[in-house]
Amino acid sequence: MSTKVRSARKAKGLGHLRRAEILEAAERVFLNYGYEGATIRRIAEAVGVSSTALYMHFPDKSAILVEICEVAFAKLLALNTEIAALNVDPVERVRRMLDAYMRFAFDNPNAYQVVYCSTHPAVTEAGMGESVRAMSERCYELFRAAVQAISDAGRLKCAVEDAAQVSWAACHGMVSLMIVRPGFAWSEREGLLALTLDGLLGGLVRV
Repeated sequence: MSTKVRSARKAKGLGHLRRAEILEAAERVFLNYGYEGATIRRIAEAVGVSSTALYMHFPDKSAILVEICEVAFAKLLALNTEIAALNVDPVERVRRMLDAYMRFAFDNPNAYQVVYCSTHPAVTEAGMGESVRAMSERCYELFRAAVQAISDAGRLKCAVEDAAQVSWAACHGMVSLMIVRPGFAWSEREGLLALTLDGLLGGLVRV
């Protein structure tokens, strides 16, 4: 069941409407109504402005969605870049990247679902444009390079690509289920995250 997303209409003359405010409201609308149901009117009502005011910032809803995805990927890319530069054991580096990925999902649940869980063509990387594709590819390149370092040290039990894909997919499955099924009797989050990483790395890495 959809939740109410309407905000009180902003009075005229209260100052410049920030784009971040639109993006935050739009994330909620996209999640509640889906891409097709997320009309400019609904997004404007969620922000508390007129549709005309919203069009001053974005030409259409697809442009709003693209910027939501750009912001999300930029955050994740910054996390991966920071961790990739750390002078730590290669297994620890991969663990930190996967941990950061899962925590990013919990810290940004709306954007995460819009970007990573939707199957609508407008939300896929192909529909997002070159900027989002480039950031997404760079995120994966950094992660794969971290896995490659484990292999270079002679500690990986399988092919680099297989290990990278399995570990990413496993973490995605864990966080996406916890986000979309909040009513399930999940065990304590920190314990589940640690167990997920322990299981993955224990199966993929030689001691």
